[in-house]
This record gives sequence, structure tokens and C-alpha cells, in this order.
Amino acid sequence: MGHPVLRTKALPIPAGEIGSVRIQQLIDDMFDTMREYSGIGLAAPQVHESLRVFVAGMRKVDAIADMSDDGEMPLVALINPELAPIGKHAEDGWEGCLSIPDIRGLVPRATEIRVRALDRTGQRVEFVAKGFPARVIQHEYDHLDGILFFDRMPSLASLTFMDEYQRYWREEDEEETEDQ
Repeated sequence: MGHPVLRTKALPIPAGEIGSVRIQQLIDDMFDTMREYSGIGLAAPQVHESLRVFVAGMRKVDAIADMSDDGEMPLVALINPELAPIGKHAEDGWEGCLSIPDIRGLVPRATEIRVRALDRTGQRVEFVAKGFPARVIQHEYDHLDGILFFDRMPSLASLTFMDEYQRYWREEDEEETEDQ
């Protein structure tokens, strides 16, 4: 947090450049960085590249699979994404960010979204994401527009350090997840 690129709207990647060594290496490096820091998503502005691409996910699959599983999410690289909420239902959920280490906060997000983007091969992909994958995708998409998660918080009252989150809020959050 503090680098100007994090607060700037990122530039689209021209379709003809998607297969370039530069863009493919950027995507690979972003996956490596995400894993190295135990993240579930990473947008290009977070690695100081003002480009509309992010990576996300927890497991490798051959294609974008069911994006409604709250327990897991397939690995994806989404280029020039477009998001649209489906319905008006939103839920608060705890979020953190690799650009703002050791901080958590409650953020309202649409529970179901339609995603249109290009994959790393330049092919158009379209899918519906629900629950946890929808939250992750919205969080990373915000980075492409210069928005950080606490910009979405209606109140900063839940903003907490990770130690305090684990001490006071994590157990409650896990109980709510189990109840759903």
C-alpha cells in the first residue's frame, strides 16, 4: 500500500499481446508470488504492473470448473475481465490483502457474479461465480480499478490486525461458515 499503481485504473492488455513472452511470464510470476505469500489471488497492480490481469485460485484443473464451491477454487488467470452482479444479494465477509499485510476487515460483496474475460491463451471465457470464488474475483477485480478492500467497507469498525482477528473473530467466522 502506498505505491501509486495500486490507486490507478489499470490498462487493458491488447489481445495480440496476450501470448507474448512478457505477459505469459508476468502471469507465471504472479502465480509464483501468490503461492509464495500464501495468497488466493493477486492482481498485476499489486506487483507494480498497471495491466488488467489477475490470477486467483487454490487448485489446478484443466478448465474453469464449478465456481460455486466455498471450499476451493480452481486456478485462473483472467485478462481484461468484466463483472456483473447477479441479483442484489450481498454478504459481509472477512477479507485481507497481500498489499495490506496482517489486516482484515468485513467487506460486503455480491454473492453471485457473471464473469467475462480472456484466459491466458486469449480465449474468451464466461462463467458464473458464487460464494467464496465470487468474493475473491471481486476483490482482485477491484485492484484493476485502484480500489482496496477497505474502500468497500461501510464502516472501519471491523478493521483489525491479523492477531486480533485470529483471537476474537476467526472462530466466529468459522462457525458461521459451518452453519451455512
